[in-house]
Parts: sequence; C-alpha cells; structure tokens
Amino acid sequence: MIDFFIDYMPLFMFAALGFLLFTGYPVGAILGGVGLGFGFIGIAFGVFAEIEFFNIVSRIWGGIADNQVLIAIPMFIFMGTMFEKSGVARDLLHCLQVLLYRVPGGLALSVTAMGVIMAAMTGIIGASVVMMTIMALPVMLERKYNTPLATGTIAASGTLGVLIPPSIMLVIMGELLGRSVGNLFVAAFFPGLLLAGLYLIYITTLCSLRPKLAPPLPRELGPSSNRELIGLLLRGFLPAIFLIFMVLGSIILGWATPTEAAGMGALGAILLAALNRRLTFSLMREVVERSMLTNAMIFFIFIGATAFSYTFRSLGGDDIVIGLVDSAGLGSWGILFILMAIVFFLGFFFDWIEITLIVIPVFAPIVELLDFSGHVSKLDVVYWFAILLAVNLQTSFLTPPFGFALFYMKGVAPPEVKIQQIYVGIIPFVLLQLTGLALIMAFPEIAMWLPRQLLN
Repeated sequence: MIDFFIDYMPLFMFAALGFLLFTGYPVGAILGGVGLGFGFIGIAFGVFAEIEFFNIVSRIWGGIADNQVLIAIPMFIFMGTMFEKSGVARDLLHCLQVLLYRVPGGLALSVTAMGVIMAAMTGIIGASVVMMTIMALPVMLERKYNTPLATGTIAASGTLGVLIPPSIMLVIMGELLGRSVGNLFVAAFFPGLLLAGLYLIYITTLCSLRPKLAPPLPRELGPSSNRELIGLLLRGFLPAIFLIFMVLGSIILGWATPTEAAGMGALGAILLAALNRRLTFSLMREVVERSMLTNAMIFFIFIGATAFSYTFRSLGGDDIVIGLVDSAGLGSWGILFILMAIVFFLGFFFDWIEITLIVIPVFAPIVELLDFSGHVSKLDVVYWFAILLAVNLQTSFLTPPFGFALFYMKGVAPPEVKIQQIYVGIIPFVLLQLTGLALIMAFPEIAMWLPRQLLN
C-alpha cells in the first residue's frame, strides 16, 4: 500500500488539489500549499530532497519575477482598466450603436463588435463583462430585447478577450509552453475573428427571422447630418481604433515585442484619457490600484503554480501521465479529443488561469509527442494545440455552475434579470464556441496560415 502511494503520489496531488479548490481558499495558496505539502511528504518517504525547495525559489525568481515577457501582463491590465475607467470604452459603444442602428439586431451587433474591440484593448474578462452589462443591458431591455438574447450576447462578447490578442492568457501559455508569445498572438488573430463572426451571423440570422426578439432602434438615434457622424467618428471611434491597430499591428508586423507593445498601449490609454479631458489624479489612482490588485492576484497564482508543478514533476508526474496515455493506445487524435474534453469539463468548475497553470505543465510533454502528419506539421502542433486550448477555455467563463462571466453579469444586472435567463442565453453561444473549436481542429490553417505568411 505504501509502495502504491509512493509510485502514484502525483495523482494524489491532483486529487488533493481538486478537493481543496472547492473549499473557497485563494487558489494561489492552495497550489503552493499542495506543492510544498507533498514535498514534505516526499521527504518523509525518501523521494524528495530538502535541497529541492531552493529550486522552487530559483524558478519563481527566474521564471516569474525576472521574466521579461511577463512584464506585458501588468501593462495590458493597466491599458484595459484605463479604457474602462476613463469612459473611452463607453464612447466606443455609443458610436457603434449609432453606426448599426438600422441593421436587424443592431444593438446586439454593436455589443458584439464592442466585445471584439474591448478584447483588443484588454484581456480582463471581468471588467469587459461588467462594463458592457452596465452600459448595454439596461438599454437592450428598454428597447424590448429578448432577455436571454441580450445576456448571452453580452456574456459571450465580453469573454472574447481571453482569445483575441493582446490576450493575457496567451502570454501565460507562451511562457508555460516555451513558445513565442508573438507567434501565439498572430495565430489567435483569425480564430478570434472566427468566433466573433459566428456570433454576428447567429444574431443577424435570428433577428432577421424573429424581429420581435430585437426590435429596431429609433431613427432619432442616428446622426442628423454627415458632419455630426464624422465628428462622432473622430471623437469616439478612430482614436481608440488607431491605438489598437498600433498595439496589435506592431506585434503582428514584427515592429515590437508584446512587452514593448504593451508599454505603448498603456501610454496610449493615458493619452486618450487626457485627450477626452478625463485624466485626473483620482482617476489615475483608481486605475493604478485596480491594476495592482489584479496583477497581485495573477502573480500570486503564478507563484503557487510554480511550486505545484515543480513538486509534481520531481515526484515523477510527467512519467505517470505519459505512461497512462501510452497504455491507453488512443493515437494522437484520440489523445487530443481526451485533452480537449478534460479542459471543457474543468471549465464547468474552474477559472481559465487555474486550468491553464494546472494542466499545461502536465499536457505539454504529451503534446510534444503527438503526430498529425498530413494535417499539421510537427513544428506547428504546439501552437495549434495552444489555440485549441484557448478557444476551449473561453467556454469556462460561460458554462454553469461556476461560469464567472455569468456571475459578473448577475452582480450588476437589473433586478428583473434572473440567473435562469442568463443560463438560457449562453447556451447558443457555447455551441457556437464549440463549433469554432471544431472548425479550427478540422482546418488548422485558420490558426496557422497567418503566422506562416508573416514568418516567411
């Protein structure tokens, strides 16, 4: 019995982690506590050395504190928070509503377009969902929009930031997989637009067939003259779009690294707030405090995950997982479907950052061994898998019982909006996300064509 426990100690680590995550304690503390706890257990059984605890400290410093790539995360968070707090995002949504007021489901389409733009501004899903719920949901309900359609549109569009660059999740994935973050950004560009396109097609088709679900906006909402329209575009639309183009374009075209582009985006967000005469000391203080709290949470989880993954590997976790996969005899496609199914299932209970930091260190050695000859080249497999994983993880924000975007929305939605209506509203969008996942799996060029063109 003792020999069995020693041989399969990494699996008991996962069991302990799964149990403790439901206790409500901070995720970073649980990850680090389980890693250190099983390190001491390993010492007791003679399979872990005390000196290895120093290796954890050096990995935390070299892999996190001294990591130049991860510097992009605080700056992207600052950029998105500044957009939200300074009102630039609110102006953008109003401009999109005006431009699309004649289209069937125009308000829902403008929310979706705003989701794409917000995704390109920031990867902070909570901020995007809360902001769009506060700004758009009361207006949609006032215009007699179907409540499930309105809530589903906002929740799905607000979560696009987890995939569309500059995505914080892709920065973390690139670091964990040992791959270029810039290449991941480029590979995620078309898949992100694919999901947004599926949302737009669904909304347009549904609202054309059933106009009562999304009554048209009043004509007086539109600009009274071309001069008014041009002024609206110059003030509320073009400056933010230009900044997004500079941030993403500089990365995609190879002019700047993600870290440099993040710094440019943070500075640009400050300049836009000043241009709109909203940059005050109190605003800057609020943005800095919010950014610091978000960064502290993310990097605390980083530290805990580093301790967990090091102990897991030191106890032979990689060998156990690879051995289990080899003994299953599923082949590369079978293993891929199993990995995707595991991530989708975990999304019902955990947040993307928890799933990413837990499963990637375990899945990475497996993915390196997969062979999809004739479908995806060996050099592209890891990038393709990362994009599939990112699309899959977007569903974790929407799937009950612990879909975080749903709780964000319910927390700020009008009282008459019930959680049951929110659950019903997200079902079509989760199915659309799974459709997008299937398309990228069947046609890898959706993700890999653009990186290949730019690299060549």
